[in-house]
Amino acid sequence: MNVRIGCCGWQYDDWVGPFYEAGKRERRAEWLEFYGRYFDSVEIDSSYYSVPGRQTVDAWIAKGRRIGDFEFSLKMHQEVTHARLVGRDVAGAAAKAREFEQNILAPLDDSRLLGAVLLQLSPYFQRVDERLRSAMPVLKDFLGGLDTSRYRYVAEFRHRSWLDLQRKEVHPDALDVLRDRNVAVCVLDSPGFPATRAQTAGHAYVRFHGRNYDLWYAREKPEGDTRLNRYDYLYTESELRPWVDTVEDIEERCREVRIAFNNHGHAKAVRNALMFRRMLGLDAGGKETAMPSRTTLDAFR
Repeated sequence: MNVRIGCCGWQYDDWVGPFYEAGKRERRAEWLEFYGRYFDSVEIDSSYYSVPGRQTVDAWIAKGRRIGDFEFSLKMHQEVTHARLVGRDVAGAAAKAREFEQNILAPLDDSRLLGAVLLQLSPYFQRVDERLRSAMPVLKDFLGGLDTSRYRYVAEFRHRSWLDLQRKEVHPDALDVLRDRNVAVCVLDSPGFPATRAQTAGHAYVRFHGRNYDLWYAREKPEGDTRLNRYDYLYTESELRPWVDTVEDIEERCREVRIAFNNHGHAKAVRNALMFRRMLGLDAGGKETAMPSRTTLDAFR
């Protein structure tokens, strides 16, 4: 199986103890290479909040080369997906995305360290807005401005208006737009969106957000709740078991499959990613196959 499994991010302070040694708390520059001993991919979420500078990109490239057999998937900056697209500024969104391609994606791709590029669309980006205007032309024109022949783009829909009438799959018109541009539709395990199964590109992307249904839309946690946030969730083997067949089915239809665990609280993503790799029967490719021996079950509570 041509499958890569990793986590959404690696720079979490609460991973010190469960994953990183306590002595590495002040040595964050070493965290990525330690993470790379276990995984062959990582999703960079920080690029959504701040466009990385060339010095940062060069540091990723240097570390990725030292790790070996490793790649970075990046989330597109929020100005593109959450500001300009929501405002229907297609030309502006495409222009900013092309800058992202030139300055961030191209150096990684030239170094053979680039995985996928995630377009996590805003929950305010609706298929039909309150003025009954369709966003389908916006999506089509925007994707038409990207270099989807070079970069593996993935679209993650966040508003349920993008679902079909049965509310079980992404709307067929949206799927057609993605297929035309070879853009993958993100397959999700999430409280906010059903686990769709459609494939629209030669590559696929699966994200696990956890199953904290009670916290997903809540503004505050219940009193006494020890969970860090809505992503602080540990999957059981029985919860992941149905996904084995799903991933195997996806892999039969796509040349490449990337899986990212976003349930990052207390390094739960690390534990579940390693667990799922084992359940899929994947060759670890020389990577570590188990959590550090210092880890106890208490670390995940």
